[in-house]
Parts: sequence; structure tokens; C-alpha cells
Amino acid sequence: MTVPVPHSIINARISLRQFVADDWRALHEHYSDPECTRFAFGRALAEGESWRAMASMVGHWQLRGFGPYAVVEQASAAVVGTVGLWFPNDWPEPEIKWALLRKAWGKGFAVEAAKAVQSVAIAHFGRPPISLIGVQNLASIKVAKAVGATLGREILFRGNPCHIDRHPHSPAQ
Repeated sequence: MTVPVPHSIINARISLRQFVADDWRALHEHYSDPECTRFAFGRALAEGESWRAMASMVGHWQLRGFGPYAVVEQASAAVVGTVGLWFPNDWPEPEIKWALLRKAWGKGFAVEAAKAVQSVAIAHFGRPPISLIGVQNLASIKVAKAVGATLGREILFRGNPCHIDRHPHSPAQ
């Protein structure tokens, strides 16, 4: 039997929680930025597409019992992105994903949140998850390395060369 995935995780700087209706506005800041979406979508998203992207993450929780969290900076109470478990039906394995608003880059939020999710993932799946990262996405590769993930192999995914980075058996410290 697997350990259920908690609906929230809280630490001193950030909290991870399920999305609520108004979170799409903060996420749209990410999804409407072509630099933020270059590797995931190859283009900026319109408002309706941002809402649907968030709705898919909410639906993921319903269908899988786990999913991406809204990352909330404790000091400002602002949503700064999403980090969490992701396993669409065409993914090779469950992964830890991250996507932050540009103004939150370089502050350690992705690393901090991914480390928190590693413990949850290992308890739930009984093994470490992956992160599926485009080979040119150097910022995400840097986050993966910072949380102890190592390159497992390269694959062609949806026509793009990607790394499958394997997270460690014990959460990174």
C-alpha cells in the first residue's frame, strides 16, 4: 500500500498547497512569459490556456491522487509557481516538475520545493521519481543537479531530446 500524498507541505519560506480558483492569475504571469514557457510549450499562453493549464493540474490530483502544488512564498503570501508530482498518460514515469514565475527565479524556491516533494514521492511510489527535462533547458538541469538528481538517460520525447534525471533514493539535504 502506498503512502497518501499530503495536500500541503509547509516550511519556513514557502508552502506548497493545492491550487484554488484565483491562482490562475499568478500562473498566467508565468505562462504568458515566452522565456518561462520556451521549453514546456514553445510559446506564451493566452489567459484561457493558462486557466486550462492550472485546471489540468487540479484534475491531475483528482485522477491520480497526487499532483503539482501551488508554491506560495510565505513572506508575501504570493503564488510564485508550481512544483510537484506529474504523471500524464504519455510520460515515461512519475516526475517532479517545477515552473516558477520569472521574478522568483534564482531565489532557491524551486530547489526548496523539489526537495520537499522528493520525500513525498519516495514514500508514495516506493522509489525515486524522475524529472523529464529538455536537453537545452539548462536552468532546469541546474535545479535537478541541486536536488541530487542524476542523468539516467536521454530520450526523444514528443520529438525533442530530453534528459531523464533520476532523483536520489534519499531526499537531498
